[in-house]
Amino acid sequence: MEAATRQNQKPSRSPRFIMKLIFATHNQNKLKELQLLLPKSIELLSLDDVGYKEEIAETADTLEGNAILKARCIYEKFGENCFADDSGLEVEILEGAPGVYSARYGGEQKSDADNNLKLLSEMEGKSDRKACFKAVIALILDGKEHVFEGRIDGEILPEPRGTFGFGYDPLFKPDGFQKTFAQMEITEKIKINHRARAVNKLVDFLKGLSH
Repeated sequence: MEAATRQNQKPSRSPRFIMKLIFATHNQNKLKELQLLLPKSIELLSLDDVGYKEEIAETADTLEGNAILKARCIYEKFGENCFADDSGLEVEILEGAPGVYSARYGGEQKSDADNNLKLLSEMEGKSDRKACFKAVIALILDGKEHVFEGRIDGEILPEPRGTFGFGYDPLFKPDGFQKTFAQMEITEKIKINHRARAVNKLVDFLKGLSH
């Protein structure tokens, strides 16, 4: 998906003036990945950094809807340029599950271990193990909304491998690789994963504003 602009007018602000972007997350793993991907000219602040302690309810029925919902919540609260993401694992034979419910697939406690155990249970005995990770980023820049999507295809392994990463990383092996995300160092993973692909579109968009 190319960047989708919600309003026709382009933002007037050049990226060289963007000193700060609030990332609508409390997830320190996501924050670390994004800090490695974004240009050093952008100061990235988490919700903890700006003193927002609440969890933003993800009540939309799509990844894009949740990303937009979270970004709007923070923009309305602080009036600052910000972005939010939502990501999910979609397993073909499970008709796209866990999808938008990926973070709480194993229960509202949002436990990675419980999520992985439930997924392995649902996949037991199934030969078709094709899956994909998707990430959607919603950026609000000078009051205008833009959406970016990244995707990577792969498969679900019958048992976890690796100790790095988070979420479903120990079970997901991307196509063309012999390692799961959890077997990859973060510097290797962020070159190829779904979030990186969405962030790269975001970065290209910000760079393009100055041309």
